[in-house]
Amino acid sequence: MALRTETDRATGVALLTLDRPERLNAIDLATAAELIAAWRAFRYDDEVRAVVVTGAGGRGFCTGIDRGVDVPQPPSPYTIDDPLIAIGPKANDLWKPVIAAVEGMACGGAFYLLGEAEFVIASEEATFFDPHTTYGMVSAYEAISMAQRMPFGEVARMSLMGTAERVSARRAYETGLVSEVTVAGGAVAAALRAAAVIASYPTDAVQGTVRAVWSAKEAARTQALAHAPHLIALGNLAPERQAELFEGRGRGGGEPRIR
Repeated sequence: MALRTETDRATGVALLTLDRPERLNAIDLATAAELIAAWRAFRYDDEVRAVVVTGAGGRGFCTGIDRGVDVPQPPSPYTIDDPLIAIGPKANDLWKPVIAAVEGMACGGAFYLLGEAEFVIASEEATFFDPHTTYGMVSAYEAISMAQRMPFGEVARMSLMGTAERVSARRAYETGLVSEVTVAGGAVAAALRAAAVIASYPTDAVQGTVRAVWSAKEAARTQALAHAPHLIALGNLAPERQAELFEGRGRGGGEPRIR
């Protein structure tokens, strides 16, 4: 199992932990399936009234899809199979509040999770970046998700600069991606405290508010996501070229713009 779930029945808060610290919590196909199953299980568990999602090990919240994953693609140029497209709570029709607690790196496919959380809490050592363009890949779903939370220029810069720079927790807070910055190692505790407060309120009011907040941007988000598969299909380098670039440059980035 690459996922751990712990539920505090007294508070009504579930802690969902990506548990692949040796891979910086990168997501393989099995982990993606576990995430989908977990969100769907929370839908039917009345004792779970709020969820905190985080990554084990402290070095990475999530570093996107595991580069070792082989994802067969259909022959049609009009479709593309993305194994991460359904790993978030909203993709699984979960409208209970979700808080993301980020320690360490959050990059690439991590934005599928961050983009579908109600808000994000990060430790002061957290960093955010989007490596897609560096490796000849289109940042579509990730950029669209972040565009719902951050100013246009900040999303464009992070998406286009790739691994060349990383956004610090402080800068992420200033631009609206993060709602609270904690001391190192403190993100999960802060998220659990916030979740417990929310979970203590009447469930119908909380879930109705979650739906209301999302409805404010749902139309624009849905329209943008409709273009994503075509942009990815047209703009991505061939897999072998992506692999060459990835192996040549590694996972790391350049110096961060904000320290």
